[in-house]
Amino acid sequence: MIFFEEGQHLFMQPQGHSEKPEEIHEAGGNVLISGPDGRTYLFGEQRDKSGSVASFSYLVEHFIRADAGADPEHFYHVTPTKPLEELRSAALAAKPPEEPAHFRKPDLVELITLDPAIHLDIRYAHDDNFLGTPLYTQARAFLQRPAAGALLRVLRKLQPLGYGLLIHDGYRPWYITKVFWDATPPAGHDFVADPKKGSKHNRGCAVDLTLYDLTTGNEVEMPGLYDEMSPRSYPTFPGGTSLQRWNRELLRRAMESEGFTVNEYEWWHFDYKDWKFYPLLNVPFEKLGEKTITN
Repeated sequence: MIFFEEGQHLFMQPQGHSEKPEEIHEAGGNVLISGPDGRTYLFGEQRDKSGSVASFSYLVEHFIRADAGADPEHFYHVTPTKPLEELRSAALAAKPPEEPAHFRKPDLVELITLDPAIHLDIRYAHDDNFLGTPLYTQARAFLQRPAAGALLRVLRKLQPLGYGLLIHDGYRPWYITKVFWDATPPAGHDFVADPKKGSKHNRGCAVDLTLYDLTTGNEVEMPGLYDEMSPRSYPTFPGGTSLQRWNRELLRRAMESEGFTVNEYEWWHFDYKDWKFYPLLNVPFEKLGEKTITN
């Protein structure tokens, strides 16, 4: 197995092998591995059009790179099962599943009012999302007040380390969840919520987010892209660089310290612990107040 750690590519022997990882060097189109016996072993490499190593060969063996890394040029895209306008109209006409009435009163807070270091990149208000078209009428993000307060405490912990929070999504009207589900083929349903159950986003208790550098304003690198919908999306995915994995773990630890839990399929998706106390909501963004909704 080949992996990246502390700026070096290393070759790891199979599990249980006694030898230490061996450093990999590249020279003249060849891969050189310094073995523990003091000898250097020559491998041939093959690169893709972008120049990244896609595979390498040694003797009669050929090894294909299993993790080519997140590639914005090949972002995951769903071809909707039906025209989106048809799906949207059907979703708007539908109703969320009925639930018991014993819930807290909704109290949604607009996240940009909490702190200037909370930035927005609401992909579903634009066309750079997995459906390739805007789904939201406005680029806004909300959470229930206790979840919003917890998110602010997360920010306070990250700011001394040089990081701010970049929000991709918060409260999501139920009809949007139905559009996602109906538009996505069954093979992709691990990454979208079933509208028959509703989403924690619909309750205002889930947030999609990442980190950005407070000095440069640039989004930090993670092992996978937001909404990539691939194994790189898993919070336990072992690929990517050591720095990317460190960034992912920093975000996760900060969020978990304030009552959020990461989604098992999406490193960017965190659910707040009180989600069971809030009802499914289906209020469009344009009907939300400037800062909060309390009805």
